[in-house]
Amino acid sequence: MVLGSMAPRRRWLLLGLAALAVVALIAAGAVVITRLTGDSKPGGAPVGGSPTPSPVGTPTPSPSGPPPGADITGPLNLLLVGVDTRVSVPGWEPHSDAVLVLHVPKGLDRAYLFSLPRDLLVDIPAFPKAGYKGGKTKLTHAMSFGSRVPGKPKQPSTAQGYELLRSTVSGYTGLRIDAGAVLTFNGFDRLVDTLGGVDIYVDQRVESLHRRPDGKYRESAPGGYKGPQQVYEKGERHLNGWQALDYARQRYITGGDYARQRHQQQLIRAMTRKILDEGLARQPERVDQVVSALGDTLVYVGGRKIVDIAYALSGLPENRFTLVGLPGSGVGKGSAYRGEQLTTEGRKFLTELRAGRADAYLAAHPKLVVKN
Repeated sequence: MVLGSMAPRRRWLLLGLAALAVVALIAAGAVVITRLTGDSKPGGAPVGGSPTPSPVGTPTPSPSGPPPGADITGPLNLLLVGVDTRVSVPGWEPHSDAVLVLHVPKGLDRAYLFSLPRDLLVDIPAFPKAGYKGGKTKLTHAMSFGSRVPGKPKQPSTAQGYELLRSTVSGYTGLRIDAGAVLTFNGFDRLVDTLGGVDIYVDQRVESLHRRPDGKYRESAPGGYKGPQQVYEKGERHLNGWQALDYARQRYITGGDYARQRHQQQLIRAMTRKILDEGLARQPERVDQVVSALGDTLVYVGGRKIVDIAYALSGLPENRFTLVGLPGSGVGKGSAYRGEQLTTEGRKFLTELRAGRADAYLAAHPKLVVKN
């Protein structure tokens, strides 16, 4: 792969389309991750078409040598996770409330981002490191089961939980996961505010289960919450940090968790546009603000350093970044709800994606493409 004269900051920005997510992960995240991770944490398989993972530290290419990441040819699969952590509860185990996969085929000229339902019924493999024997249950539990550290019940490990989640997602999708990022909801809230909020098209009326119109949390009550609710009316809206997070978290709405997945993906797109319009990657002082906002709320886990992947994705055209919504349905007998499963149409997309026929499949099934 030959890289042109595109500035490194631009390369980092394009990785943001791939590397950060919470309830959505964001563009510009690549810039942030690069600045945060002088040390990459182990946990990812070597990148496709690349040698053994390179040492940690900021790469400094020699004048005559190729830039870092020039040897990465793809395909690449990045796992993006939004984690529900309750810092006020000692020993609270992280739950993966948002699970997104970014697939970049060989050639690195296009990308597909899709979500997996948090309640998707999956086979979670045994994970001796956490004392977990394996079983079939909801995807969201993989992170919490994997985070358990024997002998340290009140000290769960997010990075270790990610390991089991990564193995579970890989087993279900058939895709090797090359790297990933985990962002807590608190980090996302602060990040959106640092960016000055985002503009998004709210595609349906959404009533918040958790927040009041002033942003404060609603009071707990038997069977739920009480008090006035924040409402997001349909149309073009400007959302601040807590509003963006709150909007993207709601799943007790028309469309349920599948609508929430769509809103998370739309939020990624909105943040991408915000970064592009603002030119954040060319403003070092703004990047520093974003880094400070995230603090330790971000965990990067990968084989190659994130900056290497950023260089590799420098040629990814913005109009070849496709959001995909995978349809599903509930599983259970009568009122005994067990979880979710993808429909035949949704599972077939994963098959066609692995075979390199995603474009043709989406052309034949246009409703899978998230538009707004």
